[in-house]
Amino acid sequence: MPGVYRFFDEAGHILYVGKARNLKKRVSSYFQRKQLSPRIELMVGKIARYETTVTRSETEALILENNLIKELAPPFNILFRDDKSYPYVMLTGHQFPRLASYRGKVDKRNHYFGPFPNSWAVRNSVQILQKVFRLRTCEDSVFKNRSRPCLLHQIHRCSAPCVGRLSVEQYGQDVAQATRFLEGDHSRVLSELEKKMHAYSDAMEFEMAAVLRDRIADLSSVLQQQSMDTVADGEGDVDVIAVAQSEGVVCVNLAMIRGGRHLGDRAYFPKGLRSTSGELPPPAEILEAFIAQHYLEERMDGGEVTTNLIPPVLILNHSLRKLGDDVTAAPEEESAPESLHDLLNAQAGKRITFLHQPQGQRRHWLAMAEGNAKIAIAKRLVETGGQLARARSLADILGLELESLEQLRIECFDISHTSGEATQASCVVYAKNAMQPSEYRRFNINDITPGDDYAAMRQVLQRRYANFQELPVEKIPQVILIDGGKGQVEMARQVLSEFGMDTGLIVGVAKGEGRKVGLETLIFADDRKPLELGIDSAALLLVAQIRDEAHRFAITGMRAKRAKARTVSQLEEIEGIGAKRRQKLLARFGGLRGVANATIEEIASVEGISTALAEQIYRQLH
Repeated sequence: MPGVYRFFDEAGHILYVGKARNLKKRVSSYFQRKQLSPRIELMVGKIARYETTVTRSETEALILENNLIKELAPPFNILFRDDKSYPYVMLTGHQFPRLASYRGKVDKRNHYFGPFPNSWAVRNSVQILQKVFRLRTCEDSVFKNRSRPCLLHQIHRCSAPCVGRLSVEQYGQDVAQATRFLEGDHSRVLSELEKKMHAYSDAMEFEMAAVLRDRIADLSSVLQQQSMDTVADGEGDVDVIAVAQSEGVVCVNLAMIRGGRHLGDRAYFPKGLRSTSGELPPPAEILEAFIAQHYLEERMDGGEVTTNLIPPVLILNHSLRKLGDDVTAAPEEESAPESLHDLLNAQAGKRITFLHQPQGQRRHWLAMAEGNAKIAIAKRLVETGGQLARARSLADILGLELESLEQLRIECFDISHTSGEATQASCVVYAKNAMQPSEYRRFNINDITPGDDYAAMRQVLQRRYANFQELPVEKIPQVILIDGGKGQVEMARQVLSEFGMDTGLIVGVAKGEGRKVGLETLIFADDRKPLELGIDSAALLLVAQIRDEAHRFAITGMRAKRAKARTVSQLEEIEGIGAKRRQKLLARFGGLRGVANATIEEIASVEGISTALAEQIYRQLH
């Protein structure tokens, strides 16, 4: 029977999620086979238990597997970043459709083109459509209330349908031509414009003929300028997906062709490729994982699957495995079932074609995608190599005993406030050789003397590590960075001592003269002597990177908190203080804190403030 299986280790952490046509046969095969790939052999050695879920069909199993992979992020599955924030070009369902860029879920009332690889590509397309077809871009509320044409009409970027400069039918023709242009039917659009131009000319309507002549010239110019993209007439929408491997790094490059125009690329680096020998999964398996995670919507309730505008053609640099390939395959090589193709077809509402040996222009696009994947890998290797060198240097200097640099977890704390106002602490996390923004945390600091950084540090560390015993091993840091000198480090030592934590984890970063990078001193809570690493130290560069990120995160949060506090002023709660009197008070004393520090006599000296009202204000703020 079909279904989904999940493997767990002794600690109950998820290891792997898989699907199968026959659950019993598939699960047992992991433990019966003697020749497993290094990656799966490593995983099998960690399996302590498994769970299964029976589904009604293999298609349901595929959807459930995809949902669980995205939700649980198992370390032995091939994982891609789940990025649904691609922008689109949108034509609304209005009587006079509005042209706009859009991000988010699609609405059946509107018409969408894309997705595009980045916002630049969308802006470029919108500019082209404005210039050639002069479609409106204003909000419906603005459109409804216009009494005269706007500036865009004056610079020939809008046909001013808001004030009746053309009829619904005429505007609809422009929208239809813009739609065909976005769909790649460039020659037909040019032909229609030429016919209309000649018709106006024959009817002696030379002004309209001149307008169409200018549009034809603009459209031709646009197509010529984009010759580097090789605009392919009639190609429509195509996604080109190429996987490349080099020096243990895998990249999947997605190139987007919309309306025959090459709009750009986006590189993805999958996770879950761990292996003791460095052996990587076959390219077909990586492509299948990418296609499932990138295109399939998270929906298995039996309802209608909403489209995310999957293009009708997917060009791949490797053929996908066919149904039945898993008869003799290793367990991790579960073949891509026909249901994957069927699901894509159902979701797109059309037949999706897979090509892996394209010809002509499509072959050129695939070669470009492969080349860009290799370039992205080379760039990643340079960046990763530098980061790994910094991490290794820091681990050696601090005497950390790590089997792998991926085990290195650093948590860094910083305190930010403005003269004691809106005090906030930040905690940023460095793990798996990169900053982990999803694990960043901010802490509002209350019930301390304003400006007392030591008390603020004590509070944030107490709240962060109060339940450290319940944390999984991988969540306990090897280094706790404190942005501060001996005072802050001592406060951290006291807190960790109270909780029974190793005070050797604490590393203070004391700023040097002029707060210049390279002059910092590392201070420890145990008997180790302070370290001055010097500006050329790779370890110090990593410490400075993490410290600066903590400072950035803290100060942005503090500013937002301060702005909110100042927006909802306590002055608004005082009867008799309206907008004008409040403005005068804040202007005289430079803000709410200044008013609070003023005497009754000083407050009463403000125009419009009586002595009785000044006394009321003073009582309210003290």
